[in-house]
Amino acid sequence: MIPLLDRAAHTVGMSEPHESFTDEEYAFLRHVRFGELPDRVPPEDRATASETEARRDRPDPIGGLPDWDLRAGG
Repeated sequence: MIPLLDRAAHTVGMSEPHESFTDEEYAFLRHVRFGELPDRVPPEDRATASETEARRDRPDPIGGLPDWDLRAGG
């Protein structure tokens, strides 16, 4: 038979205060986890956003929100 853990002994480590990391240690851990950041994209290489027309592959909605809720089963 496998012995069960004693609840009091199991939670002892959780109630003890733990030591916090310094900023340098957090920076190192971030570097280890995520690696180097990519280079910044220069402004001339960035895409510009533009407004587009509404989709025309669907008919315009008829009725109000309650009608659409009923159609969608909501």
